[in-house]
Amino acid sequence: MGYALLGLLAREALTGYDLTSRVRERLGFFWGAGHSQIYPELAKLEERGLVSHRPVEQAERPDKKVYSITASGMQALEAWAVSPVPERPTRDELVLKAYSSWVADQDEAAAMFREEERRHGERLARYEEIRGWMEREWEEELRDPGTPQFATYATLRRGLGYEREYAEWCRWVAERLEGSAEG
Repeated sequence: MGYALLGLLAREALTGYDLTSRVRERLGFFWGAGHSQIYPELAKLEERGLVSHRPVEQAERPDKKVYSITASGMQALEAWAVSPVPERPTRDELVLKAYSSWVADQDEAAAMFREEERRHGERLARYEEIRGWMEREWEEELRDPGTPQFATYATLRRGLGYEREYAEWCRWVAERLEGSAEG
């Protein structure tokens, strides 16, 4: 979670509220975090000297804190960005359900997979819209791997591939289940 926040703060200084929005809007297709996780994580990052904040006075509200990544935070983010990813087991409940689908009512199972296909298809359509916007607005920056825009686009492309493949797999499973229910 901390590195997700550092990655956002490396792009711009943000309030905790803004970080919550950015996590949901920009990282949500591959990383999730709730509002309640962000502030404690910011406190930890600040304790470690990886971020700092400056208070900003507001007229009719309590002061807000605007967080920035520090030089140490940037060094930590740079080192983390190229460190090997630890191997972790894949946990996907829908795949586990497919594994046991042979014991289920085939029509009900097919309907569940069709619903998942629809959901992944909708997310794919949304990502395609974002891709179109990025390609129009960031045309030059997308050619330069040294820009935040390129990095954002790279993560979006992974999301596109994931959603496309997942929707196709759900469709394939549903078709097989529907076929077996008919015969």
